[in-house]
Formats: sequence, structure tokens, C-alpha cells
Amino acid sequence: MARLATILARGGSKGVPGKNIRMIAGRPLIAHTVAHAQDAGLFDAVVVSSDAGDILEAGKAAGATHLVRRPDEMASDQAGKLPGLRHCVAEMEAQLGLTFDTITDLQPTSPTRIADDIAGAIALQARLGVSNVISGTEAKSSPYFNLVEEQSDGAVALSKPPADNVVRRQDAPRCFDLNGSIYVWRRDALMEGDGLWFADTHLFEMPAERSVDIDTETDFAFAEFLMSR
Repeated sequence: MARLATILARGGSKGVPGKNIRMIAGRPLIAHTVAHAQDAGLFDAVVVSSDAGDILEAGKAAGATHLVRRPDEMASDQAGKLPGLRHCVAEMEAQLGLTFDTITDLQPTSPTRIADDIAGAIALQARLGVSNVISGTEAKSSPYFNLVEEQSDGAVALSKPPADNVVRRQDAPRCFDLNGSIYVWRRDALMEGDGLWFADTHLFEMPAERSVDIDTETDFAFAEFLMSR
């Protein structure tokens, strides 16, 4: 079973400039994710893919085993993640002369996850044999009770009205916020599939304190606070 860990880190962040190499808890942000991958002890290779030289250098210094330069057209504000991820996998397979069975993509802006989260998501995918496993945390708001959508006339309505026999939030289906932290893919689903969602997509649940996704300065400050504790 050949496993690849990918860490895709685009340069040019708008919400938190330079966030992927900004120092947090004593090391660059991306270094925490490299350490999580290495600490999991499950990967044949840990690769950082980026369009930015300083991010690649930080990834190498943190212990990434391989680096991939991402084409500029796959690193714009409008570019989706999947083309960059597929490019990274193809480059690594060409470099190493092997075909990976699973790819675990780790978001570099999730510094509060731990190696056990990665191992748990991989174990879930392996046990079920599903196309992919994504990570998330229980949602604070439910589309059945307090998550609303704006209508064309400006009014709001529940995103998903509950069935007549559901009168308590506790009786509605559990809902989750995707935290973006971990994606475990079966290779064929990633390289040949059409998007993130499959009929057999499963979720690996993580606690809220390990689900921080840094996208704003407030997120960064909150992550620093949690990591200091």
C-alpha cells in the first residue's frame, strides 16, 4: 500500500498575506502540517506543492521529502484545487516511478490538527474502501432549525425545513462543517473522478478545537491562542 501526503500551499494569500510561511507557535504555518504528516508515520512521501519559492523552501526546511513547483495557471485566485492536486500526484509518480494507492491531502492552514486525526481518517478510508474521506466538525448551526437562505425577494427561509415529526434539533440529522483539514482519496477517485462528492463519500469527525482553518486574521489569532494552551 503506497501512500502519498500532499500539502498544497498557494502564494499570494489575500486574507492573511504570507500566511503559509508566517510564524505561529515558533515555526512557519506550513511547517506544522509537514510535521503532522511525518508524525503520522504512514506515508511513503510527503510533498509540498506551491507556485512560491519561499513556501517550497519552508516546506523543505520543515522536513518535506519532495517539492513540486505548481504551474502559475493552477495557482490563481480563480483556480480550483483539484487540478493542482492531480498535477502534484502525477509529478510525484513520474519522479518516483510508482503508482500510489491513496493520496492524503492536508491543508496547510489547519495547524491545530494532530497526527492521530490523519491516521484516523486514513484508517476509516481503508476499512470502508470508499472513494474518499473528508474531515469535518459538528456544525453549530443546523439547516433544519437556524441556518437560513436569502430568497430572491430578500426574505429568508430555512435552508432545509424539517419533517413534520421533527420538532427538536436533537431529532434532526446531524450536520457538519467541513474543516478542510484532511482529504483521503483512493487514487482512481481523485485522478479519474469528477469533483469531491461521490455516492460513498464518508466523513471523519474532528473536535472543534482541532478544526481551525486559518482564512482571516481572527482565525490566525484564535489558532495562536489554542496552540499556546
